Amino acid sequence: MDNIILEYRDPLFGIIFLVALIFIISFITYSFSIYKEKVAREDYRKLSVRFELGKLKEDDYVHLYKTYNLPFDSILLLASTFLHKGDYNKAISVYLTLLEHVNDRVKKEELLELLGTTYFKGGFLQRSKEIFLRILKFSPRNSNALTYLLLVYEKLKDYNKAKEITLCLEELDKDVNIDKVYLDSLIILNDSVLSYERRTELLYEIFKDNKIIERIFASFLIQFNKTFFWEHIKEFDCSKYLDVMWYLNSNDIDFEKVVQNEFLIELYNAKGYLNTLKHSNDFDFDILILLNKHEHKIKASLDFEFICSSCKHSHPIFDTRCPHCHNILTLNVKHRLTKSFYTSNQSLQ
Repeated sequence: MDNIILEYRDPLFGIIFLVALIFIISFITYSFSIYKEKVAREDYRKLSVRFELGKLKEDDYVHLYKTYNLPFDSILLLASTFLHKGDYNKAISVYLTLLEHVNDRVKKEELLELLGTTYFKGGFLQRSKEIFLRILKFSPRNSNALTYLLLVYEKLKDYNKAKEITLCLEELDKDVNIDKVYLDSLIILNDSVLSYERRTELLYEIFKDNKIIERIFASFLIQFNKTFFWEHIKEFDCSKYLDVMWYLNSNDIDFEKVVQNEFLIELYNAKGYLNTLKHSNDFDFDILILLNKHEHKIKASLDFEFICSSCKHSHPIFDTRCPHCHNILTLNVKHRLTKSFYTSNQSLQ
């Protein structure tokens, strides 16, 4: 009996028993972790498949964020795919759902910014305004929120409110000189109390110091004060808005002034309003002049695109702000030949 007790108390036996116990526990733990990982992978794979098919639901983003501890930035990256697809309502739903589960102030502010910009892109301007005003209540120096609020007010044609935002941005050392000139011009253009003559006077004073508003000033004059435009034609560079000049009806053109302007002579020979040139230095104009002289009239015209000098994006329609980067009056007109004669009712910008 004593021998058995001694054998049981043998240190070697204890070490073997301890090692075996550790091995069994490790094996069980490892097996359980493999099983848990397998279940998690299967669950995640189902979510991935749904995501690839474009069927990931709002709650799935919360599930990924809370269950798998997927980084917040990664969640936002996934949600941004809806924006790229133009599915603004889906993106808005995701941001609203995430807002209910995010408590960190910085992350909440980031989500609100994304929600506000998505509302803006989707055309929900009042909702966008409310979101950015909400952000500014607890973060008044948020320059991104201020910038988008300015854009919202501009879209809503509340130019005086937009002008007030420039003062806030100026306090944050942002360069808003162009914004102020542009908004001053829009305030004058849209002031129905002022006569067209008075608006012309005020815009002309701005134009003399800030040529950046040339296109919107010229477009206003062509619509409402043609006499002033043609009397001051030498002060304008019509090549910057040749699409506007191209679409003018012949009875809106003062040809006595045109013959004093080399660019307009070439443009209206290409258009067919004049027949005084045989060639042009502009290739497209030159082709159109030759076609106009052909005994069998071959129908051709010019088509236009607008390229932003800031972000280099191309747009089919002119806008005073680049739809992509929101810079002011940075769209430059480019022309090209088109096969068939093209008439446009495009409104002057």
